[in-house]
Amino acid sequence: MAANIITLGRILLVFLVIIFFQMGFLMRLVAVVLTILVIYLDSLDGYVARKLGVASDFGALFDITGDRIVEHIYLIFYTAMGIVNLWVPIIFITRSFLVDTLRSVAYSKEGKTPFGSKTMMRSSITRFLTASRFSRAIYGASKVIAFVLLGSILAFQQAYRQNINWLPSDTFSKIVLITTIIVWIMVVFNLIRGIPVLIDGRTYLFEKYLPRSYKADN
Repeated sequence: MAANIITLGRILLVFLVIIFFQMGFLMRLVAVVLTILVIYLDSLDGYVARKLGVASDFGALFDITGDRIVEHIYLIFYTAMGIVNLWVPIIFITRSFLVDTLRSVAYSKEGKTPFGSKTMMRSSITRFLTASRFSRAIYGASKVIAFVLLGSILAFQQAYRQNINWLPSDTFSKIVLITTIIVWIMVVFNLIRGIPVLIDGRTYLFEKYLPRSYKADN
């Protein structure tokens, strides 16, 4: 229960962050700090569930749902603000729907979960890329850095409008370039962690559960 409340709180907090990002320079800085908190809470809810011994299949799925909502809100908002390429949220959202559809089928048909002892992942490479601490740490770090830097760009764009010159323009340009590179690194990691799930889960959609007439025609 406590872990699910944290997940729900994280979802609600991200809406507040978006509001702050549309205000003045100082409030945008607050939004950047809250962005760090939003991403930190992603790891906290799982830790709380394991610590209290209340981890559940629903909690794991709800945690993933929270991740998706947070990721998509940030990416759509940053794209709407003109600092993220349109293809970034398109790739993330498409990958999310495909992977989560497979996970839903696996759970409803066989009780398989994304992670844990009943995981739907079949190969060791898929488990490493999606569930290992190393993979999750690298991907999580790329999200933290990308979302925080993107938020900082929004903050300092507003600072220049308010004639607050805390950051030299040449330094700001370098930050924008570095941020763009990190965003695309995040996209690559997103695909690398998603494609093996699609490969492992293909049987749920194209072998076991599709109508026989469809299989025969294809």
